[in-house]
Formats: sequence, structure tokens, C-alpha cells
Amino acid sequence: MKKYCAIALALLCAALPAAAQKEYGLKFSSLINDDLTLENAIRLGLENNSEFLSARQEIIIAEQKINEAKFRFLPQFSLQGTATWYDLEYPMVLPDAVANRFLPSTDTLNEKKFFGVGVTATQYLYSGGRIRGTLKMARANLKQVQSRYETVKNAVVLDIKKSFNNLLHAQEYARFTQKTLDTANQWYTRPSGDAWTQIRQRALLADLAVHNNRAKRALGEAQLAMLVSLNKELNSTITIKGDFVPVKTNWDLPHLNLWAMEFRPELKSAIYALEADNIAIDLALSKRYPDIILNGSYEQMGADTLEDVNKQISLAVRLPIPYNFSEQIAQKKAEQRKSSLRRAAIEDKIRIQVASNFESMRFWQDEVLQRQAVYRDLKTRIEAAGKTAAKTGTSPLEALLAYEQTAAGYFEAILKNRVAKAELEWAIGQDLQ
Repeated sequence: MKKYCAIALALLCAALPAAAQKEYGLKFSSLINDDLTLENAIRLGLENNSEFLSARQEIIIAEQKINEAKFRFLPQFSLQGTATWYDLEYPMVLPDAVANRFLPSTDTLNEKKFFGVGVTATQYLYSGGRIRGTLKMARANLKQVQSRYETVKNAVVLDIKKSFNNLLHAQEYARFTQKTLDTANQWYTRPSGDAWTQIRQRALLADLAVHNNRAKRALGEAQLAMLVSLNKELNSTITIKGDFVPVKTNWDLPHLNLWAMEFRPELKSAIYALEADNIAIDLALSKRYPDIILNGSYEQMGADTLEDVNKQISLAVRLPIPYNFSEQIAQKKAEQRKSSLRRAAIEDKIRIQVASNFESMRFWQDEVLQRQAVYRDLKTRIEAAGKTAAKTGTSPLEALLAYEQTAAGYFEAILKNRVAKAELEWAIGQDLQ
């Protein structure tokens, strides 16, 4: 057993450097719109994403709740001064808001005014673990909020990666179709052949022009989608730069599943939710125990001067008797079981996502290389034929159309390959180096 544990630990330690997450911070100027790299685009998108920024504020709120819970360990002090004018036929006690002071009737002291100033301190000596449990709950809540923050960030990063790669693809394909159309127009500056051949040539040139127009339209749509992902104004102009080339990963499925169980924030959130449920059960059980409270006060009071002094120290034991104690325990235990089932379901879901994206990545990683070989071969042949072969009839145009179709398939494979890698990185919760 120890041998297997050591192997698993070594495997994890070896795996971690290969899947180190980039720290995308809010450090990129939203005024920079030119030549955005993928990393800068992600930073810009995070900087402008309201859901992501809201998740950051939730972390700040959760941290302040921890500080608030810590203060409950300290004595609670209050400083109060009162000035009372009264006309009583029977003695009374002032409300709690004005220090619960006793006032005799007017006939007793023949006075109608009363002044007082004092300080009070209250310290819980024992609370059955409720104060400590509240602090633990606040810390568990912070962990959950941090996990939700990572979940939101991963979703935003994936969306930007997809939009970025779609725009790279649209740019590359639009340039290619434009270059192909320019080559065809250069080859056929004047119609040649009989009337039927010229009609066919004109139709093939029109097809190339249609493909180019479609590519330009797709480029505009990809630019709009990129603006939406970056949360930029839709009339903004941005340019990106990057190598539109195939990517690959050599890691196997067991490694990826191991990283997913370690890094996916959704699973961490489920674990922290289970931890919070355990704390909630402890808090519910702590109601069986009393509170031991130490209270002390010092007051100076009087009708005209503050010469009279009151000092007291009290030790109180308070045992709450809730009617719904057993129901609360049953409720918290049911919530604990529900969290356990949810965690198991999330683990299964993550494994399915990793396996699915891994298969997609493996397929497109191999497919893109096959299409690349055909594309490069046709490119070499087209360039050679363009320099030496005669440009008559419709064969050259038909060859250009076939070449363009092959290139479109190759560019699509690159896009699918890059998107598959982005989705695999999202599935494991880390970037693959």
C-alpha cells in the first residue's frame, strides 16, 4: 500500500510543472487594442468582465466576514452616557437602549433629572464551540467563494480562447481566399477559348469571388464575437496576432484525470461545501451546551454631579432550549449527504468531460497533420504549375477551387485542433505547457 501511495505522490509531483496555470491578472490596459496576443486578450477580457469582477468582490466580502468572526473572540465594549428628565409616580427601569437604569419615583428623591456615564465589557468564556464554529464556517465560505471565482475565470478564459482562435482562423482564411482570387484574376486577365469555355471560366471566377466574400463576412463576424468576449464597445477596432499553427499534447488520460481532480474549481467547491455542512452539524449540536458569559461595568451617576459610582462583575450561565433542535440536526445531516452525492456526481462529470475532450484533442491532433500534408503538397504543385503550365481552358480554375477547398479543410482542422486543446485545458482546470 505504501508503495502505491509513493508512486501516486511521485506521479503528482512530476505532473504539476507540466500544467502550471498562468496567472492572468488585471494588469492590462483596456486602451490597448492593437496586436493583442492571446495572453493579453485574456487579461483584457478579465479586466472588462463584470461577472469575473463581481466574483473578486465576493472574495473581499468573504474575507471581511472572517475578520468579523474573529472579533467575536474579543471582549465586547460599550461606552454610554445618559441624561434623563422624569416625573414618575411609581419607580421604573429605563429600557435597554439607555442602560437599564432604575429610576425611583419623583416623591422618593424629589428629583426630576438623572445623569450617568459608564463602560461595559462582555466576554464569552465558553460557547459550546459556536464562536469557533462561526469562524470555521466563514473560512469555509471563503474557500467556496474562491472556487467560484476560479470557475468564472476558467469560463471567461475558455470563451476568449475560442473567440481568439476563431478570429485567427477567419483572418488566415480571408487572406488565403483573397490571394487565390487575385491569382485566378491574374491568370485570366482576358477570356480565352470558345464561348462555352469562357462561360465556364466566368462561373469559376465567380465561385472564387463568392468564397472570398463569405470569408470576409466570417471575418467580420469573428471580430464582432471577439469584441463581445472582451466586453469592448461594438464599434471598437481591435487587431490580434498569433501563429495559426497546429498544437499538440503528449499527456495521457490518467495524467489529465489526476490534474482535473486536483485543479478543477468545481470539485474544490463541492469539497468545501461538504466541509461547511460538517461545520453546520457541529454548530447545531453545540446548542446542547451552555454559554458562560463574564460581564463587568463601571458607572458614575447622579442628579447634579457624577459622584455616585456603581461597579459590578457578573458571571452568567445561559442554556438555550430550542424546540426544533432535533429537526435542525436531521436537516443538516440530510444537507451533508446531499453534498456528498453532489461531490460524487461532479467527479463523474469531470471525468467524462476530460475523456471527451481528450478524445477530441487526440483526433484533431492526428487529423490536422494528415490534412496538412495534403495541403502542403497541393500548394507546392499549384505554385509550380503557376510558373510553368499554360493557363487555358478551365482546368487551372478547377484546380484552384480544389486547392481552396483543401485549404479550407486544413484551416478548419487547425481551428478544431486549437479549440480542442483549449477545451481540454478547461476540463483539467489548468493550461497545458
